[in-house]
Amino acid sequence: MKIVFKQSFVISLENQIKFIALDKPTAAKKFKNDILIALKSILPNPYLYRKSIYFEDDFIRDYIFKGYTIVFRIAKMQIEVFGFVKFQEKPNT
Repeated sequence: MKIVFKQSFVISLENQIKFIALDKPTAAKKFKNDILIALKSILPNPYLYRKSIYFEDDFIRDYIFKGYTIVFRIAKMQIEVFGFVKFQEKPNT
């Protein structure tokens, strides 16, 4: 199984990293590294994480990281990471 990062996730994450970097560039780098390392923990058992509060689908799950919700879909032989939200109604699919 592998992790695939969808464009919607990448854009949202990059925007957040740029925002953090305005005050603390080293913190932004650390945030990015920490989030990528944390996402690898999904691979062994993706069903361990809660069913998404944004979607009515058992294959879409939420991973909480430092107050952010990372939304991912469990697909055949891959995890599709597509949402990165904080205080938002529904992530982009």
